[in-house]
Amino acid sequence: MAQKKRPQKGGDNQGKPRRGADARAKGAQGRGARSTAQQRMPQASRTQQTAAPQRRDVHAAEGNYIEGRRAAFEALRTGFPIKRALIAQGVENEPAIRDLLAGLGKAGVSVKSVPRTQLDAISSHGAHQGIVLEVGKFPYADLSDIIAAAPADAPALVVVLDHVTDAGNFGAIVRSAEVVGAAGVVLPNKRSAEVTVATYKTSAGAVMHLPIAQVPNIARALEDLKSAGFWVGGATEHAEDVCWDAPFEGRVALVMGSEGDGISRLVLDTCDFTTKLPQRGETESLNVAQAATALCFEWMRRNRDSLA
Repeated sequence: MAQKKRPQKGGDNQGKPRRGADARAKGAQGRGARSTAQQRMPQASRTQQTAAPQRRDVHAAEGNYIEGRRAAFEALRTGFPIKRALIAQGVENEPAIRDLLAGLGKAGVSVKSVPRTQLDAISSHGAHQGIVLEVGKFPYADLSDIIAAAPADAPALVVVLDHVTDAGNFGAIVRSAEVVGAAGVVLPNKRSAEVTVATYKTSAGAVMHLPIAQVPNIARALEDLKSAGFWVGGATEHAEDVCWDAPFEGRVALVMGSEGDGISRLVLDTCDFTTKLPQRGETESLNVAQAATALCFEWMRRNRDSLA
């Protein structure tokens, strides 16, 4: 597999990184300046500005509940610490609930039968399916944990979210990242979506399988990833090259921007390359979660032989 060389500022290939055998060996001193863009740009679409706002739900904001049968099964299967289970009155004899009750009993989790309206008040989307698990605060990982989880001698993917705020988008991105075998997801610790009851639901429990790190500074986190040998790519609809031509082989940190403003200028300046999805139809483009899913699978496709 051809190795990649970081682009030098002022060259003819700004935003189109060249590949060279000595790029990785040069490390931090050989990176040079990174490709830039003229303005902030959403990586998927201006239609992201109209993304549905999050429901203001005090329980969801605390992030102390897991709702839905699939997410509950995943919590039991992975040994996620559960304080107690709340079951809607009248669903005890449904086959899926009986299986969950059996698993909760084996795990020594107390179960309380409550009116469905109580679960409705906790639920972020009203789709609790008759069960809510009360859990502790989500155990965020450190960035160093994610870097350590990435195999040193094989391709690795880290998805970095630059202030994605919608819980549905966040959960969907985590689910896609986990499905393709990413090493983890990185997000800022302020002005960003967090792991909440909504995220457990929209990620189908994927947050319990994938390290998620909160960091104070995304640009600095990207520099740390570069020091660990990751090639940083930013997704923006104004990139010159489509993802088919992006250097997705090997260790890649994929940056996805916020629904409204896209990738911030400082973070965009830190990227080694930018890329976008090809498009033929008339619709403007995809939202951030859809775009992240497509790019995650393109990374997986490009590294399929090494990942097998």
